[in-house]
Amino acid sequence: MPTSYILALDQGTTSSRAVLLDREGHVHGLAQAPFRQIFPQPGWVEHDPIDIWSSQFGVAMEALAQAGAQAQSIAAIGITNQRETTIVWDRKTGDPVHNAIVWQDRRTAGFCDELRRQGHADLIQKKTGLVIDAYFSGSKVRWILDHVPGARERARRGELCFGTVDSWLIWKLTEGARHVTDVTNASRTMLFDIHKQQWDDELLELLGVPRAVLPEVVASSEVCAYAAGMLNGIPIAGIAGDQQAALFGQMCTQPGMVKCTYGTGSFMLLNTGERPVVSKNKLLSTVAWRVDGKTLYALEGSIFIAGAVVQWLRDELQIIRSAEEIEALAASVPDTHGVYVVPAFSGLGAPHWDPYARGTIVGLTRGSNRAHIARAALEGIAFQVADVLQAMETDSGVPVQELRVDGGAARNNLLMQMQADLLGVPVTRPSNPETTVLGATYLAGLAAGYWPDQQSIARQWQVDRQFTPAMSKDERQNRREKWARALERARNWEKE
Repeated sequence: MPTSYILALDQGTTSSRAVLLDREGHVHGLAQAPFRQIFPQPGWVEHDPIDIWSSQFGVAMEALAQAGAQAQSIAAIGITNQRETTIVWDRKTGDPVHNAIVWQDRRTAGFCDELRRQGHADLIQKKTGLVIDAYFSGSKVRWILDHVPGARERARRGELCFGTVDSWLIWKLTEGARHVTDVTNASRTMLFDIHKQQWDDELLELLGVPRAVLPEVVASSEVCAYAAGMLNGIPIAGIAGDQQAALFGQMCTQPGMVKCTYGTGSFMLLNTGERPVVSKNKLLSTVAWRVDGKTLYALEGSIFIAGAVVQWLRDELQIIRSAEEIEALAASVPDTHGVYVVPAFSGLGAPHWDPYARGTIVGLTRGSNRAHIARAALEGIAFQVADVLQAMETDSGVPVQELRVDGGAARNNLLMQMQADLLGVPVTRPSNPETTVLGATYLAGLAAGYWPDQQSIARQWQVDRQFTPAMSKDERQNRREKWARALERARNWEKE
């Protein structure tokens, strides 16, 4: 049998990646390219959709070249993407009508406040599993249609397309032949009923989004399109938002299994099986995936700033030269000297949901130095994750036995030990850290018949290292109480 591969496209918040994998999960080509971040105003974050596409297509070609692979040796394409980021484009020309509004963007917080004041929170949570927040796509689409001259009228006439990044990539890959999204990405829009698994007219009217702009919703694992151009004829067979892809790539396929991804933000998902769990602690109920006609759900806690706090220390404060330096710097002191960093640069996500919170450093004394701040920044990531896990255990009624971790910051051994200490449960890092890419690969490969079933890929998951808690229960409780005090000082900072 000639060598064949799955091409995974991993379109992230700060870079686009492409990975070529074989049946054993071995990497044969890997390319990555950063692209421009646009900050028009404080709290606003945009991307140029053309940058997203050109960087993603470029790395796909580079990965193929590394492996010496031709298009005909690609069995399928799997796509995983930054979620909630919103793009509106012209259906005829394919030209974006505005920059993409990124998931981190807070410009629609006021509109979301108004929805809450009008009493729509229960309706939206009941149908979508989400809390009302500027994080999700629905209010972003509305903003574009209201602020681009003529866009709303053109949208009503069906001349414009809305999509999350997966939709945009598939539109470009198929040269406009297919306008689709999968259930995981649809479930992040605030426009999609996760129980009926369809767009909801009541929500569309409430958010002012015409049905004519919406993509068709497909399964996470099915052949839904075929690429054109240089990748002509390759089936596009797997789509999942990055966090759901990581849950699948971590093989958290049974209810009660939980993973946390440490990227720009940090995202924890708990598999809840075939029924969505309604959260009483401001977590999200979301679609985990739809595979083989069966939909699984997850509880999710979204933390807006995780690895981004390390980038901030590097780029803005310049107390480290590279992200990798933070581990040694933080480990050079035994503790934070009483310093706490709350990295609420774009508000607080789960379980707090405070768009008006802002970043805070508290506990500074004359003896505080850059190592204390670096260590406190890492702890700030771990404290946020601990808050989410506690809420998750309360909602599900099931104590978590193990946290599976992935993402760039999961390579930081000090952070992972901090995490185990603050959780009081083992933290397990897999030997293959590319879990998001693996999830997209597995979803595509299953649909294309590259692997016969989920059991055949489960054996590829292996442990790199497990971190066990070494902190006493009293110390853990004391530290978390102080963290709660630091959080209070960050809350509502920008509230009028």
